[in-house]
Amino acid sequence: MSCLAEVYGNASSIHHFGQMAKQRLEMARQQTGALMGCLPQDIVFVSGGTEADNLALFGVVRHTNRAQKHVVTTQIEHPAVLNACAQLEREGVAVTYVAVGPSGVVDPDDIRRALRPSTVLVSVMHANNELGTVQPISEIVRITREAAVCLHSDGVQALGKIPVDVHALGVDLYSVSGHKIYAPKGVGALYVRKGTRIGSITFGGHHERERRPGTENVPGAVAFGCASKRAADQLAAQAESIATLRDRLEAGILARIAGTGVNGARDRRIPNTTNIYFDGIDGEALVIALDLRGFAVSTGAACSSGAVEPSHVLTAIGLTPERARASIRFSLGAANAAEQVDALIAAVEESVEHLRKISPVAHAHA
Repeated sequence: MSCLAEVYGNASSIHHFGQMAKQRLEMARQQTGALMGCLPQDIVFVSGGTEADNLALFGVVRHTNRAQKHVVTTQIEHPAVLNACAQLEREGVAVTYVAVGPSGVVDPDDIRRALRPSTVLVSVMHANNELGTVQPISEIVRITREAAVCLHSDGVQALGKIPVDVHALGVDLYSVSGHKIYAPKGVGALYVRKGTRIGSITFGGHHERERRPGTENVPGAVAFGCASKRAADQLAAQAESIATLRDRLEAGILARIAGTGVNGARDRRIPNTTNIYFDGIDGEALVIALDLRGFAVSTGAACSSGAVEPSHVLTAIGLTPERARASIRFSLGAANAAEQVDALIAAVEESVEHLRKISPVAHAHA
């Protein structure tokens, strides 16, 4: 709030107001870096996870001088990575989309097998946005290091939910987004490991160490910094309490409603996300029914809601289109309490019972 009201200088200006803004911006860079275990100068502020992913992929691939270029990613990545890869394919880059099994966790050996002499980048998310499954990034890093290939990880869902130390992980590039840790929407960051060759994908001034031109969003970055500091202070306690609520939600739904199950592995997950199928119902109908009862849940990724296609993540882990369409993602946050979880279980039970009675899908199932 103080930045919006009082710090109106441009952080790149040398006058007093500009320097005030610069000071706040650099403090934010320090706080954000501290949550990720890196130096402030390794942080590039951007507009969010999508821009961070795009800067990582295009910034590395387009600026690699090779006749043939190849990228390896997985079938369960966020659309910000998959659609960037599709664009790279249109530009003549070869892309391998590695399959994942029912666990929703990629096998590092499959990444190893996908590598070619022309591979310039591997992009594997840290935590999946629909299943919550955590990917074996450190093991994949060992493989990419051996092959001298750059590794990018989309850490949007991991930051603030599980401990993230980019140095310990060994990644070259790591994307994060402010609103996932309670900062405002419209600010994110890309960690760039020292020595990683990356070019800008937009053109203008010399901001953000020549990597991202444009006047910096000082209020957004400062809020991201504050949110990072708070996340760092509360991480362990919050992760434990949210995981307890998630387990309570799963146990309640699975015990009280027949024809349900959790999608993906349950042992390697971020604490706040679960994805549950409800055989014989239409997921969109359940989202609407729960919304009317005051609960906000989603089918698939929020970023691609409105899509009639079943979730690409759920079909990639082997679900039939029917079961994928009958699946719901539940995400819990710091503000949720046990009473709300119990009320949600009851609301889900009533809604599913009602929908199965009236649904043509359910009758086809029966």
